[in-house]
Amino acid sequence: MKRIGVGIIGTGWCGGIRAETCAANPLVSSLHVAEIRPERLDEIAKATGASTAVIDYRQLLAIADVEAIYISTTPETTHYPMARDCLLADKHVFLEKPIALSLVEADELIALARERKLKFTIGYSQRFNPKFAYVRKSIRDGSIGRPVSALVSRHITRNLGKKISGRIKLSPAAMEATHDLDFVLWCLEPAKPVRVYSQINFGTMRETTGAQIPDTQWITVTMDSGVSFVIGAGWTLPPGYPNFSTTWIEFVGTEGAVMVDDSHRDVVLNTMSKGMVLPMSTMPGEAVDHTYAGPMAAETIHFLEAVAFDKPVLVTPEHARMVMEVYIAADLSAESNQPMSLPLADAKKVRAVA
Repeated sequence: MKRIGVGIIGTGWCGGIRAETCAANPLVSSLHVAEIRPERLDEIAKATGASTAVIDYRQLLAIADVEAIYISTTPETTHYPMARDCLLADKHVFLEKPIALSLVEADELIALARERKLKFTIGYSQRFNPKFAYVRKSIRDGSIGRPVSALVSRHITRNLGKKISGRIKLSPAAMEATHDLDFVLWCLEPAKPVRVYSQINFGTMRETTGAQIPDTQWITVTMDSGVSFVIGAGWTLPPGYPNFSTTWIEFVGTEGAVMVDDSHRDVVLNTMSKGMVLPMSTMPGEAVDHTYAGPMAAETIHFLEAVAFDKPVLVTPEHARMVMEVYIAADLSAESNQPMSLPLADAKKVRAVA
């Protein structure tokens, strides 16, 4: 069994999960972490027994034993330059979404990884959600016949929405619907998107933040196969809603339909001190003593195994680039109130920034 050295850049919520998962995995020979907050760096280094703990991520690139790096930093403006530096240092890269802020940047990263024969993947963790995997299986094995249409509705709480939108002005399409765009396009491959129409709805986010941030965004995508699907994403569920994320999925085919309630209402904790809460309701999931509830640990291990055993990654950067083009088109459509054709004619000029 080949063991590898692993680096983690950014050890916040998601990066912390990645670091602790890697620290416990026998494929990891040594763990090296980079974090700009000294108190968090000290905390995660102690929790994981990291061999290296530094503030400047570039110090990890000089460590020969580090073969693979997870980039889990925010804001999202850091993704492209950090991924580029890691690929240029001949490190395999796992990058949290989005892949970049422009299609030109995404294309450069894809080309670098291809030229240097490096593993490069993007963190679309919902592919590792068993419910989502079952939907895809029902489509790919013909259980529901030929796909005709699909709907995904995803909503998160406004506190989390404010946190996400506060660090960078990206839309619900880019930050929330992106998971579901990836998922539906994955289910429908090799079909490609050819037209996108989107509308945005304003409410509490604009009123409370003072910024032109929509509460929800609805996206209709038409594929070259004739299938069309709708994805809705929002981030203004009331603070009292005891849940971080709720999702409804339906796929309709010529021979049947598959529907999934991923609202996380299956486990309820009700106490005198905190009232009713729904644990394990975040999209990444959380550790529960000896096990992990949610998709992020499995996704983290998948990349480890892809590097250690030279297996293909599940999420290709080319697919992530296609997802990015769709949500950029959605934002352009919402702005112009017109449908957008794909591929985008001015792809080199557009960026995924609202």
